[in-house]
Amino acid sequence: MEAQNIPEKIAWFCLRSQPKHEHIATAHLRRQKDIDVFFPRIRFKRTTRTGAVWVTEALFPNYLFAKFNWNHSLRAVHHSPGISAVVHFGLDWPVVPDEAIEQLRALLGKNELHVIPAEVAPGDTVRIAGGCLHGLEAIVTQIMPGGKRVAILLDFLGRQSSVKLDIGMVVKEVANHARVVNLPSP
Repeated sequence: MEAQNIPEKIAWFCLRSQPKHEHIATAHLRRQKDIDVFFPRIRFKRTTRTGAVWVTEALFPNYLFAKFNWNHSLRAVHHSPGISAVVHFGLDWPVVPDEAIEQLRALLGKNELHVIPAEVAPGDTVRIAGGCLHGLEAIVTQIMPGGKRVAILLDFLGRQSSVKLDIGMVVKEVANHARVVNLPSP
């Protein structure tokens, strides 16, 4: 049997990496000539027991993109450290349109990185990082003068409580969930 729908020219392919090895696969593929690699990432603040920390992760976990000639470089790409497989469906080897990669590159910039701002504003949903209230969700009610502290409204033990914390102890939720909260008047 022969593979179907194989481009005769250089094209973008989706590669599946081994779990948490996208950066390793990217580094090895970039060392090979005639292979262009695109590894989009995202950077954001995450809550931990010791406080909020900045993390960088793959935008598409376990996947990256490479532009190469299927006929000449498939074996080298497939057997590169960190690569699990070149995505294919039976004998069909789909390519990623050049326009899709260029749009992603334009959005992410030359560093292939999208940073989600950590700044909070009144009304934002946040998660507390560290301390005895670690992991609890709250609503920002006020940014204190100087921008070092924040007042939050917290549902705790069946009642709403206003708490003031260091701004480094709260992390803005990426996907704000719509909730009705009665904010106290200033």
